[in-house]
Amino acid sequence: MFPLPPIFAFLMATVTEENYLKALISLADAEGKVAVSELSRSLGVRKPSANSMVRKLAEAGLVYYERYKPLRLTPEGRKAAALIVRKHRLTEMFLVEQMGFGWEEVHPIAEQIEHVKSPDFFSRMDELMGYPTVDPHGSPIPDKAGNFVKANHRRLSDCTGGQTVTIVGLAHNSNDFLHFLNDRQLKLNSVITVHHREAFDGSLTISYTGHQEVVFSKVAADRILVR
Repeated sequence: MFPLPPIFAFLMATVTEENYLKALISLADAEGKVAVSELSRSLGVRKPSANSMVRKLAEAGLVYYERYKPLRLTPEGRKAAALIVRKHRLTEMFLVEQMGFGWEEVHPIAEQIEHVKSPDFFSRMDELMGYPTVDPHGSPIPDKAGNFVKANHRRLSDCTGGQTVTIVGLAHNSNDFLHFLNDRQLKLNSVITVHHREAFDGSLTISYTGHQEVVFSKVAADRILVR
């Protein structure tokens, strides 16, 4: 029996294998590298278990693996990982736009639906929404070829007094941070005016629709991407 080419072998991947690929593309540094220890921490598994799975992915041609060296996705592996991300983010957008879920509710549901193997299902979802380019948190949705569009955003914490900016994404979309923004009635496309930046701790005095001047910590401002 002839071995399947990597991309066809991936179509038979398990949920666990897909989760590893998604973690690898998410954790990759500027050079595309990920330490095995970082991968195991992110997935909540022991390092030997992570090593075992990574070797399996390497045998399928999806990961470059050498003992004691950082991991890197192969071109096939990166495309496969990006397509999982695509399914996840399309699902999140569909849940918000078409089903009325809050942006803080969609991640665990998308975690399940992203493993559906039908390309037609996600193509139809994409079409129904008019081909969105970002998810509800402003993160780019990869195209069908697995390509990401690079966005030119900056952090709210980098802004100075007198600037008016628009929220276009989040650097972190943890559930507690999404609830934090909900409580303050901030969302994508909210327009913020920065009045003052505190030199000592980087906190910002800002205002936005329906709210007079309020103070935002640097920790919160670091997580908000603006244009």
